[in-house]
Amino acid sequence: MSSPDNGTKVRNEGLVLGSVRGTPVILANSWFIIAAVTVLIFGPQLQGIFPTLGWGAYGIAFAYALLLLISVFLHELAHAVSAKLYGWTTHRIVLNLWGGHTEFDFSKASPGKALVVALAGPLANFALAALGYLFRWAFIDAGASTTVAMNVAVLLSNIFIWANLLLGLFNILPGSPLDGGRLVESIVWKATGSQEKGTIAAGWAGRVIVVLIVAGFLLVPYLRGRTPELTSSFIVVLLAGFLWMGASASIKGATIRLRLPQITAGSLAAPAVSASSQCSVAQLWTLRGEFPAAPIVLHGADGRPSGVVDEHALAHVPSQAAGLTPANSVARALSAGAYVPATAAGAELVQYLAQLPDTEYAVIDPQGRITGLLSQAKVVAAITGKPLR
Repeated sequence: MSSPDNGTKVRNEGLVLGSVRGTPVILANSWFIIAAVTVLIFGPQLQGIFPTLGWGAYGIAFAYALLLLISVFLHELAHAVSAKLYGWTTHRIVLNLWGGHTEFDFSKASPGKALVVALAGPLANFALAALGYLFRWAFIDAGASTTVAMNVAVLLSNIFIWANLLLGLFNILPGSPLDGGRLVESIVWKATGSQEKGTIAAGWAGRVIVVLIVAGFLLVPYLRGRTPELTSSFIVVLLAGFLWMGASASIKGATIRLRLPQITAGSLAAPAVSASSQCSVAQLWTLRGEFPAAPIVLHGADGRPSGVVDEHALAHVPSQAAGLTPANSVARALSAGAYVPATAAGAELVQYLAQLPDTEYAVIDPQGRITGLLSQAKVVAAITGKPLR
């Protein structure tokens, strides 16, 4: 990774297995949970099928988890390779509890390219399933041996084949956060010219898929008078929750991106008046009388904003001391550079504010004059669409 912060994030996310042409491959800590669950569920089952294996059955069950990990890794690697062919930056490949994900820079994306990169993963799984079948046919089915080792080899090859078929089929379902969601996104994106609208449509399609999965696996058996198996129900509920959160995150992120271009510092700021930080409280009182509702922003000798007058402190200075009390003593200090152009909008505005530790910022016009006061809370409310508290 290029920056220390990103490097720290990668290390904290899990075990770094290596990199593929500069893209870190991370085994998230959560993967060990699914590996343990796999061993605990399938180990006893294998002991029942092959009693002679003994505790070795748990080793075979762990091999299940490794085969699934390999399948997911190659799925994500296909995404990363196809993205690199288009010149996109790939930040990391993460293998985790729910499978994995690959982080890209989509700034160069188009509907067609995004769809190709998304479908590369499922196609890789279908290819792996085909290779697994050919391997079983050539090296296992052709043999006449019925030893325990051969039966275990058949079992593992079947697991590999079916795992990749299911991964491929599941991921082409047309809804976010699944790869098939890119199909919905690309169609709407192409029709409307807006990737964000496509992402929102794919997110809602993902929510519909979640409802259908839950209804199919849990509701339908109840309607037919059967009780769903507990372990399967637990897995379905967890999976549905993960998919719902992913779809909702897609909708929220795209909605925010749609709002960003309409958000400007000038439109969100409260109109303000300015005064020199060298003036007295008495002079501030005079200014307050002329502009009773406007915030007062102080500026230094260089004209740059330096503080915001605190109304409570301003009102409680004794009248006999007002002429000798400096304006700075009744103001909240602004850090150096805590001001934004009135024309700053969207991502540019967010970038400005992200570089500053303050919660309020002076707004300046093209001539450098202070025209308003902008609060961080108001910007966040405008971006998220939530009411300002």
